[in-house]
Amino acid sequence: MTGEFTRRRLLQAAGATVAAGYLTSQTSAASADTAETKVPRLKTYPIPVGIAQATTFEVKVRTAPGPWQPVSAYSVNLKEINAKTGSGKILKSSMVYFDFAGPVEVMVTYTKGTINTARIRPLAAGIQPAIDGSTLKFTLTDPRKLVIEVNGEIFDCLHLLTRPIEVDAPDPNDPDVIYFGPGVHTTATGEVVVPSGKTVYLAGGAVLKAGVNFKNVADAALTGRGLIYGTKAGGCTIVDSKNIRVDGISMLDLVSGYAITAGQSEQVSITDFGYFSAGQWGDGIDIFSSSEILIDNSFLRCSDDCIALYTHRWDYYGDTRNVTISNSSLWADVAHPINVGTHGNTANPEVLENITISNVDILDHREPQKWYQGCIALNPGDSNLVRNVRIENVRVEDFRWGEFIHLRVAYNKTYNTSAGRGIEGVYVKNLTYTGQHAETAMMLGYDETRGIKDVTFQNLVVNGTVMASTMQKPRWFTVADMVPMHVNEHVTNLRWLDAATAPTDTPPVITTPDTAGLTAGAPVVLTLTATGFPSGFAVQGLPAGLVVDQTTGVVTGTPTAPGTSTATVSVTNAAGTTTKDLILTVQ
Repeated sequence: MTGEFTRRRLLQAAGATVAAGYLTSQTSAASADTAETKVPRLKTYPIPVGIAQATTFEVKVRTAPGPWQPVSAYSVNLKEINAKTGSGKILKSSMVYFDFAGPVEVMVTYTKGTINTARIRPLAAGIQPAIDGSTLKFTLTDPRKLVIEVNGEIFDCLHLLTRPIEVDAPDPNDPDVIYFGPGVHTTATGEVVVPSGKTVYLAGGAVLKAGVNFKNVADAALTGRGLIYGTKAGGCTIVDSKNIRVDGISMLDLVSGYAITAGQSEQVSITDFGYFSAGQWGDGIDIFSSSEILIDNSFLRCSDDCIALYTHRWDYYGDTRNVTISNSSLWADVAHPINVGTHGNTANPEVLENITISNVDILDHREPQKWYQGCIALNPGDSNLVRNVRIENVRVEDFRWGEFIHLRVAYNKTYNTSAGRGIEGVYVKNLTYTGQHAETAMMLGYDETRGIKDVTFQNLVVNGTVMASTMQKPRWFTVADMVPMHVNEHVTNLRWLDAATAPTDTPPVITTPDTAGLTAGAPVVLTLTATGFPSGFAVQGLPAGLVVDQTTGVVTGTPTAPGTSTATVSVTNAAGTTTKDLILTVQ
């Protein structure tokens, strides 16, 4: 049985429509890796024939003292906007990916000449390369997503996406798997429609020139190490679906559409994801009217918003809540790294709530239009209300043009039919900005009834100075003047705290519902919520297969067996700890 026939059979077994010529395949430049008796410490993947390669960098990796292995670089399109004309210029860049476990040495040769300067971002990673002529070297101890800039070049640079060695890759003959092996794959319709209970798997070295779509399904996934490339209608759409997992893949050079769209869906996890765009409306991940969303350990470099959270737009209706963005790096060549609240439903107002942004590095932001500035922008329009937002441990590097934070109850007549209803309950802790290009940040309520209230900054550090009420400043200055930030008259209960000052003297109140229903064998995203500036979460008695992130309070994993468990949730803040029982039923 040929590999081509096997993939056709798997598509049929999964319930996809397979017409004559539905799936075509072009073999890889190298054959697929043979099965190994033990998990390798380093795994690289050849670029298939016919996919553009970059030549600015030659990359080799090894686990010392083993031999160096070459890693070919994908050619990546990026965009730079002319601020005077609005026209965009496509610029070429490079991306490589590989998997490893344990320390790995990386050697990069710059083919255009001598390396005079080099830096590896995010800068918080603290990686200092050793430079020798046209070559630099460094060591990684854990998988990371990095940008290597040589001689100050931010476009013709090298993006390095590394991931853990896969230990649970599916069997190509599993009837519940739609399997794409190494090579280039297309479909007659330009999409793969995924049924409930099925997994689309892109093996390392696979390039799929088709979108992957989940529509009114449950318990399904898109996983692997391969790429979605050059599609005409976005990379992945998740609509009216539940328990959907996207993990370990990258997307390049989409002709149009967002990388990932989730609308009217719940329990969606997007992890270990990489994306690059150069198209108009080249958003990364856009969430509409959905709940229990996790975006974790991802890298997005976009020609529009990297991550956008909305309520109603187009055919999507309803609130958006319980969204966590964590452990990721974002680079917006245009617009926002993170944008919240622009689109909604004026006729039937909606809410965006319980949003956590944690341990995020913002590498760049370039936006000449004031309406669209803000590395993190809370911009409710269309009668949206944004509330209960926690932003913590966010590092903003020296971006090119914009604001490091922007809170505005907006009425942008280009996109809105009404102003937003307000912004309430924002806690910003350990946000640092280091740079010289930030414009004055904005915090603007719309009017007396549509304002901003209950915003707390704790340990906000701008160029090494803590912005707090205890800081040294002229007595007639406000703390906002020192940031600088323009705060208008429609902002109430704005506080500036140093790291030592407790934000509250009242223990937290846990607002998570008393019960939750889960499905055995299906991925879980369950957000624990609490008021009162929570600083830590714990759960005892979770069903097997589930874990909780003690910083964000997000429960993830896959429950392994049916049954009912009573878990004890503990939430801590500066004033104490509160507990609550949570009944979890796994069916």
